[in-house]
Amino acid sequence: MTSLTYTIREIAVLLKAKATIVNDQPISWLLTDSRSSFFPEESLLFALKTSRNDGHRYIVDLYKRGIRHFVVSDPAVKAADLPEASILLVPDTLLALQQLAAAHRRRFDCPVWAITGSNGKTIVKEWLWQLLRTDVEVVRSPRSYNSQIGVPLSVWQLDAGTALGLFEAGISQPGEMEAIQKVIQPTMGLLTNIGAAHQENFTSLAGKAAEKVKLFKTCSTIVYCQDHDEAHQALTAAYPADVLVGWSLKNPQAPLNVSKHE
Repeated sequence: MTSLTYTIREIAVLLKAKATIVNDQPISWLLTDSRSSFFPEESLLFALKTSRNDGHRYIVDLYKRGIRHFVVSDPAVKAADLPEASILLVPDTLLALQQLAAAHRRRFDCPVWAITGSNGKTIVKEWLWQLLRTDVEVVRSPRSYNSQIGVPLSVWQLDAGTALGLFEAGISQPGEMEAIQKVIQPTMGLLTNIGAAHQENFTSLAGKAAEKVKLFKTCSTIVYCQDHDEAHQALTAAYPADVLVGWSLKNPQAPLNVSKHE
């Protein structure tokens, strides 16, 4: 949820949607799951198509439950069947969700950290939140919302009082990180590690590292462990040395050398 509401008409313009607008209602909540709790009058449902399900199947039921605002990609969804509903027709509902979140992100100039890596994203994000939340207003990814769907829902939480964003980003195949980067638009980045998790769609660890570091293209500072060869090689190949802050347990010449840990 965000308190910086958008009307359905404003959202239609942002998404370049073919729109049937019944009530130009302000929207605070974005829905992608028909099982989620919501405030119907303030909610906008994105009917997502995945390999396992199709959100268009639940539109009629959600309409009966009070939802009146839908983003769809199936032209078979007819306004005549949902007479009190506003319907925004787009080519791709996932892309539309990401585009709306990216437009929302552009309204903020606060620092935003993006955290990625094969493991440890959520725990690092939660550590940072625990350390900082008493000093500044922090918005963070809920739980492990780091997917193509979870990231835009996380970024949508940015609000007028936000002083810092902490968002994690995960990928499972090539091409995904560029979409996530456009949503988060981070100012600072943190790479936890490069390991075997979600390796099945990558030909090598180096290839996965190269994909992950695409997240940091707008960052002025990138923190990572120099001791992880694939991470170090991918980052030094992609970014200038003055934005890289590498820490190390082994290299006393690293920007940050950890000489002792427990």
